[in-house]
Amino acid sequence: METLNLTPKQLHILTRVNDIRLAYGYSPTMQELADELGVSKVTVFEHVEALIRKGALIRDPNKARSLTVSDEVELPDNRTTKIPLVGSIAAGKPIDAVEEREYLDLEGMFFPTRRRKPVKTFALRVKGDSMIEEQIRNGDYVICEQTDTARNGQTVVALIDNEEATLKKFYKERGKIRLQPANKKYDPIYVKDCQIQGVVIGVVRSC
Repeated sequence: METLNLTPKQLHILTRVNDIRLAYGYSPTMQELADELGVSKVTVFEHVEALIRKGALIRDPNKARSLTVSDEVELPDNRTTKIPLVGSIAAGKPIDAVEEREYLDLEGMFFPTRRRKPVKTFALRVKGDSMIEEQIRNGDYVICEQTDTARNGQTVVALIDNEEATLKKFYKERGKIRLQPANKKYDPIYVKDCQIQGVVIGVVRSC
């Protein structure tokens, strides 16, 4: 990948062109870029022409919204779809949740069609079959929103005794908490208290 000497505004334009093309399939207009940067359309046009001369942007003069980022350009990777993969989670017996320096890149699996307000998320690889009736299988990835609270019936990442993590449905009952598997072969886990680390918001099947 080629490293170019770009001004902050040129880098911003390059990044926005890339992001909008990924999200919507077409590039922003000069006016849209000017409005976002708070500069004139002429100024944006000058920056775009400079990026084209440097080989960072490619434009089809016969098509509207045709700006694309060159494959030879490496952009800073600040995508919200690149989620930290922080370890494995038991869907059978509880196991230690160990942090791993890996990422689960959802953008590599599918392109977003619309944007939503970002939340703090993480991913875990599932081990075990205790959540099979919720269609969460061994080897799947669960996408979790980081939170320390949960509602009854939500599937949660729960830390028991500050050392054992498990993936179960959460139910707060009188004087205790029930961590319910979704597999008739397994009994529920009853605890006086547990630490909620996240709530499952999605499942990615890797097969």
